[in-house]
Amino acid sequence: MLIQQNQNPKAVERMIGERQGTILSLIIDSYIKNGEPIGSKTLAGLLPYKISSATIRNEMARLAELGFLKQMHTSGGRIPSNASYRYYVDNLMIPKPLTAFEKQAAAERLSVNASDPERLLKDAVSLLQQETHCTAFYDAIEDSLDCIQGVDIIPAGNGKAMIVMLSVGGKIKSSVCKIDCPVDDDFKALFYYTMREYFIGVPLSEINPALLQKTVTLLGTRLFDMLPALTSLCALCAEAAQGAVYFGGETNLLNHEELGNEVYRILSFLADRENAAATFEKYPANENGLSLFIGRENLHPLLKNTATVLTRVGYNNGQSALIGIIGSTRIDYASILPRAEYIMNTVKNYLQRGGVEFE
Repeated sequence: MLIQQNQNPKAVERMIGERQGTILSLIIDSYIKNGEPIGSKTLAGLLPYKISSATIRNEMARLAELGFLKQMHTSGGRIPSNASYRYYVDNLMIPKPLTAFEKQAAAERLSVNASDPERLLKDAVSLLQQETHCTAFYDAIEDSLDCIQGVDIIPAGNGKAMIVMLSVGGKIKSSVCKIDCPVDDDFKALFYYTMREYFIGVPLSEINPALLQKTVTLLGTRLFDMLPALTSLCALCAEAAQGAVYFGGETNLLNHEELGNEVYRILSFLADRENAAATFEKYPANENGLSLFIGRENLHPLLKNTATVLTRVGYNNGQSALIGIIGSTRIDYASILPRAEYIMNTVKNYLQRGGVEFE
């Protein structure tokens, strides 16, 4: 399920025995659930077999030596370290799969805008933050080669018309503009001819006022009638040419109590959308599964106590997007990772197929 990243090269030396693994798993499961340190007496009651508290303390001491447990100053119990979470996910965790009903509900919710990449990605962020109780985001990375595939003009009455632009990368943008002449058949015929001659197949980044000036030869005196529609199209292309970054559920992090006051610095970091996106674009996420970064495996020091789950998806002739979630290192990995995986894979399938396929 997971593509591991940035693991400690000494991880192999940290392999632990079966009993130590059972104890570590119980400590992590308990801490994820309750957020409280756990001691040897409590563990003795949770183990599936009988051993003395002294033996458990010895095993916990060994786990602490390996860097898997930390002792709180206010308690004699132990809590997991970030290294233990990595070992837990890689070796001990038993995933909690989604039910058939949960899968169907998620797929149906995402199918509503499956043919519109931008809306689909926003729906994915909304669903991810709801299902994982983490902050979710997507980063649709700018594609300098994305071109205009089609443009439509629709009379809207009262001297207005709607301009709709579709890019090769699947971006759909629209806006309403005021036009001081009838948008009749002659006007539309000239508009579509202008589109074919000057705009269709041109990269979005090259649709600018300089290109509009070139239409003077074709349009002549009708340039002034056509100018509001062309200016509107120019603005739509400029908007579509930019990479889109969208976050949802930032306030979910306020419920991750173990982040303490650090949460406000993390939220400030995420509020700078462009900088945060640039950071996540450096992560070695790929298209073959989920990538999980725990603690200092993250590439920004402010995220040293967080867990980040990412996947990268390529679609529509060169388009690329990152989809991810961010929570504390104490997230319920066994539940959250299968949910994130299913939602992200469903989005990936819709994006790569261009929507829902009906049989």
